[in-house]
Formats: sequence, structure tokens, C-alpha cells
Amino acid sequence: MADRKGIRKLYSKIYREVGHIPEGTVATYGQVADRVGVGPRQVGKALSELPPDIRCPWHRVINAGGRVSIRSGNHKDHLNQEALLESEGVEFVNGKVDLDIYRWDPEY
Repeated sequence: MADRKGIRKLYSKIYREVGHIPEGTVATYGQVADRVGVGPRQVGKALSELPPDIRCPWHRVINAGGRVSIRSGNHKDHLNQEALLESEGVEFVNGKVDLDIYRWDPEY
């Protein structure tokens, strides 16, 4: 298991990558994971532990199906995430984002 300093370094890398996702677009957990070199669950874990003093557009990361993932601790957080995305112009149809339209396409 990685030490706490290593985890903080990894999480910082994930937060920086998520910080590059432009307003009005989304990325999937897997997309962020590929760019950082970790697994999608590590991205989800990092975002679930985002400290309140770090500015990071966590709400722009969704699952590969184009849906907001329901968190185990609070079943209403996904409504906040959807509202934040909608305020940026991201549209949901039947609870799903069209990734062909809204997926972030960074230059590699």
C-alpha cells in the first residue's frame, strides 16, 4: 500500500488533470485515469476525498455511460453535480450526457 505522501502526490496529479477540463465539457473517470496513469477507481476515490480548500471542477467527471455516479454516502450529491453541469450548458437526456457532444477532447 502506498504511503500517505505518495497518495497525496497522486491525488494532486489527479486534481490538476481534472482542473484542465473546460467548463461545459465532461471527462470520464477512465479518461482522466488514462491521462494520469492510474485506474478509474483511483480517480473516483481521489475526487471523493477532495479537500474543501482545493479548487477542482470535480463535477465535470462522470462515468463511461455518460451518467453521474451515485455516491454511497449521500444519494443527493448527484443532483448537485447534475445542476452544476447544467449551469455550464451540459444537457442531460434521460439522466445521461451525450459524450459525443460534451466529452472533453484534450490535445495529447
